Amino acid sequence: MRPDLHEDFRRIPIAHRALHGPGRPENSMAAIRAAVAAGYGIEIDLQGSADGQAMVFHDDTLDRMTDQTGPVRARTAADLRRIALKGGDGEGIPTLAELLEAVDGRVPLLIEIKDQSREMGPVDGVLERATAAALEGYAGPVAVMSFNPHSMAEMAKHAPGVARGLTTCAFSQKDVPAAATDPAVEAGRRSLAAIEGFDRVGGGFISHDHRDLDRPRVAELKARGVPVLSWTIRTPEEEAAARRIADNVTFEGYRAALPERAAADPSNVAS
Repeated sequence: MRPDLHEDFRRIPIAHRALHGPGRPENSMAAIRAAVAAGYGIEIDLQGSADGQAMVFHDDTLDRMTDQTGPVRARTAADLRRIALKGGDGEGIPTLAELLEAVDGRVPLLIEIKDQSREMGPVDGVLERATAAALEGYAGPVAVMSFNPHSMAEMAKHAPGVARGLTTCAFSQKDVPAAATDPAVEAGRRSLAAIEGFDRVGGGFISHDHRDLDRPRVAELKARGVPVLSWTIRTPEEEAAARRIADNVTFEGYRAALPERAAADPSNVAS
């Protein structure tokens, strides 16, 4: 089964890690509320807690975004909810369930499940099952994606009706450093760069690095009618270039023009 991506994901620009800015940390409830109020789609990241809950957080450690240290997966969901995000108003790390209640289907929601294997290998399915459970009964436009095809294979099992895709890029040795010395990792890197897992996991879209949109495989998928999203756009000029190929953009640092504001100045910087 290959669920279709909701049309709103092609139409409404998507705020990267929600509409973050001063006083609104990335992936925070404040940034989520701001995106909903502005009418933007939302992209967020998920990591797993020690007790198997889906937490809205990008990094696998707490160090960059909080005053705590260590792996996210070493803390329970209750503990993580009490850890304040840097630059915010004291709100802690939200659960996916809290986010879904706040969004309530009003804007499209793009969920990236972060690689829990740490090497793009097989996953234990805990985070994917938690994601599927939280999404059960959610009626708004939603899609899930991951750099790791194994994660999307798990989502196909646990939430077959939810649109799923792959987050994709060139996967240079910078992205997968062990590729320089490990032949197995290098082979995996080439497979990921070629987006070979797309059909195997029943993918319905890709979200591709805007610097690599000229890749022939992207053109091949687009010719098949596969929606192509792009990440991460940081200027109106990058957006204009990406839209030559991509159907939509995931943006931050400025406010992309909404469809009903097509005549507005897209360089309006987010406050």
